[in-house]
Amino acid sequence: MSGDQTVEMEPVVHLRAAVLGAGSWGTTFAAVLADAGCDVAVWGRDEKVCAQITEQHRNERYLPGVELPVGVTATTDPRAAVQGADVVVVAVPSQSAREVLTPLAGAVGPRAVAVSLMKGVELGTDKRMSEVVGESLGLPPERVAVVSGPNLAHEIARRQPTATVVASVDEQTARLVARACASSYFRPYTNLDVVGVELSGAVKNVIALAVGIAQGRGFGFNTMATVITRGLVEITRLGLALGADAETFPGLAGMGDLMATCASPASRNHTVGGLIGRGLTLEEAIAATGGTAEGVKACRPILELAQSLGVEMPITHAVVRVLYEGLPVDDLAPLLLARPHKAEGVEPRRG
Repeated sequence: MSGDQTVEMEPVVHLRAAVLGAGSWGTTFAAVLADAGCDVAVWGRDEKVCAQITEQHRNERYLPGVELPVGVTATTDPRAAVQGADVVVVAVPSQSAREVLTPLAGAVGPRAVAVSLMKGVELGTDKRMSEVVGESLGLPPERVAVVSGPNLAHEIARRQPTATVVASVDEQTARLVARACASSYFRPYTNLDVVGVELSGAVKNVIALAVGIAQGRGFGFNTMATVITRGLVEITRLGLALGADAETFPGLAGMGDLMATCASPASRNHTVGGLIGRGLTLEEAIAATGGTAEGVKACRPILELAQSLGVEMPITHAVVRVLYEGLPVDDLAPLLLARPHKAEGVEPRRG
């Protein structure tokens, strides 16, 4: 399959879904599944959050003012959440995934599929999150899918229209997950390019940090457009080096997600970057944001992966230097475009 494929908007009934993670994106996706006709059990660590989801159909901590469908319940028992589930959705912080999932390896049904909503690369292994999900739950790649696109949780929770990409190496798995979440406001497309879709979702968070830092220093739309465009080149270059499909990157999972994350004030990565650009430390910026900015932890393993392949990623490298190597934010701008003068283009390897 080349490029994103459309899926007919067929309502799904009699499917049971589990969502591991009661944060803003996990809760939002649980609502999407319920609106598509699934019965949904959410797992979360916080008893008060879980009780409020089940009893009041709200999650005021992460989605204030949003009413959830009655088909969404929540529990603090992860094994109870996944029991009997046809679809197990993982929406925990990427660096916590293996710890959360490994104890559940024997609890997932023999025909269930797992879906990663996570956007990152695992520290220490440089593995994509679908690989972590499959290894942790003992599932083959054919039973794992990823969802990625211009999907800002708070907008979707208010049922604003958007599209997304469901990717799996198995077309039937991708179509099952797509149908499980298709509704009048949430339009999934399927794709077999798991590598391209996942890398786009992971690296765009790092690019959003760079855009935020630049805007926090007072740079305008020219700089933003330049960083976004060259950021897409970095994503594409790394993806091609890993065998991804070039058609993925100008699509929803590539440019679509990159634009939404870099431009929206609701993006945590963009927000963290902006706070750092205005002079806060990394720790202060994370505390002020009050949520998980995946690009903060993903930037280093992404850079390690790129360097192991001989792929140049100057924007990603600059972000790592600012966050972890003490580079002053005023020195960031020249590094964002630190490549030799040459014709514009994309090449998978160093050159």
